[in-house]
Amino acid sequence: MDSPFNCLVFDLDDTLYHSETGIAEAVKRNIEGFLIEKCGFSETKASSLRVELFKAYGSTLAGLRALGYDIGADDYHGFVHGRLPYDLIKPDPQLRNLLCSITQRKIIFTNSDRNHAITCLKRLGIADCFDQIICFETMNPNLSKATRPDEFPVLLKPSMDAMKLALHVANVDPRHALFLDDNIKNVTAGKALGLRTVLVGKTANVGEADYVLENVNNLPQVVPEIWVSQSDDGDQRISRTRSELESVLTTTPVGA
Repeated sequence: MDSPFNCLVFDLDDTLYHSETGIAEAVKRNIEGFLIEKCGFSETKASSLRVELFKAYGSTLAGLRALGYDIGADDYHGFVHGRLPYDLIKPDPQLRNLLCSITQRKIIFTNSDRNHAITCLKRLGIADCFDQIICFETMNPNLSKATRPDEFPVLLKPSMDAMKLALHVANVDPRHALFLDDNIKNVTAGKALGLRTVLVGKTANVGEADYVLENVNNLPQVVPEIWVSQSDDGDQRISRTRSELESVLTTTPVGA
């Protein structure tokens, strides 16, 4: 039989680039800055509130709107993502090599807004490697039409409604798709929908993931069946030549 996967669904932040780039910390600082400048919270309260809202609602924006704050998504993302130090994200030739070797459909599924997703993908040098981007705007098309902040709850991973909507929009059959994410809750939700799952950025499986990757570039070593195809005589074979797979697995220093 051919590869069990006809589609790969990738998270973006902390999955396709390392969590230690400094972007995640900058996002946290900008969120707290938004709470202080736009919502009037003290510095001390902003720090704790960011954590509380994330735990309770999945994001600060979702929490603020649920609590009645009339915060526009574009204003929020413009503040939080618009001033990020994107130069910290460097081109990743090895990742590009890897993605180009995968012939199946490849989709980005991120809670972030489209502008942020496109900027990150361009910085990594992989913007042309994906067939579709499922992002904040995809999951929340009616948010700008709301007459009150809590009229349309913000949908984000790991909400099952958000997951189902994403799969529907992208026309993904979960039985034949591989979902890669760094968040354990997101992976658990994907697993519940029938997706085969990969927990990225961890060295041990602390949840229900089918596979665990310390780095997304280790994908060929951990899930080689992505590259399996059926030969004319019916035998299963790796569809890439040895030299091609070795080039994918070769580590290229970032920024070299």
